[in-house]
Amino acid sequence: MNDFDNTPIMPSSSGTPGPMGWIQTWIKAITQPNERSFVEIINSPEATQKTAFIWVFIAGTVAGLTQAVVNTISLATGAASPLSSIPGLEQYFPSGGGNTDITTLATTLFTGICSAPIAGLVSILFFALGIAIIQWIAKLFGGTGSFEKLAYAFAAISTPMALISVVLSFIAVIPYVGFCGSILSFGLAIYSFYLQVTATKAVNNFGWGQAAGSVLIPLAVVFLFLCCCAVIGIGAFGSIIVSSQ
Repeated sequence: MNDFDNTPIMPSSSGTPGPMGWIQTWIKAITQPNERSFVEIINSPEATQKTAFIWVFIAGTVAGLTQAVVNTISLATGAASPLSSIPGLEQYFPSGGGNTDITTLATTLFTGICSAPIAGLVSILFFALGIAIIQWIAKLFGGTGSFEKLAYAFAAISTPMALISVVLSFIAVIPYVGFCGSILSFGLAIYSFYLQVTATKAVNNFGWGQAAGSVLIPLAVVFLFLCCCAVIGIGAFGSIIVSSQ
């Protein structure tokens, strides 16, 4: 049973079009975590899949730029890969020391910056695929929403969350403080999941169980797929290590 008030909610007349309106929408999506807020968001005249894709591209590109800077900082400071601490794998990863030459650092940074827009385009592809799957499952559960509305609602969540993650990624490379950044990132992921379930419920006008299932089922499938890949990868690594000894 749907416990949400079905009274039509009109978009706010004070909404600002363009980038300033975008920021207002992002803030509303992550600071007012309730179904009514998302109904107001998706009823906005700005609620189009084109806008959603622009947001995702911006977030993906910024994330790519950030990763380029973080990778360069890690090389400059000699931060070693966590995998290098596993017995038998240290020979496959460069050791730290902070002695990387300036040419390598510049090349790493330049390559990362140039590939950032590609990361933005890839983000759009995976975002659209994920939304299509979630909305398809929601339809099976009796949802009445659309791809465009769900894409806009999810983009309003994922874009500011991605920008917040940018800050946390810089914290992660700070010695003795990086662990705190990891904890905050985990909390952010849990909160994002709640917002996505709430948005799915608002868009499709059904119950919490159906909304949670629509979001959880694709995540579960991806998780199982990654687990299988990890098992296969570990097995392959183990075979390489054994054969090299």
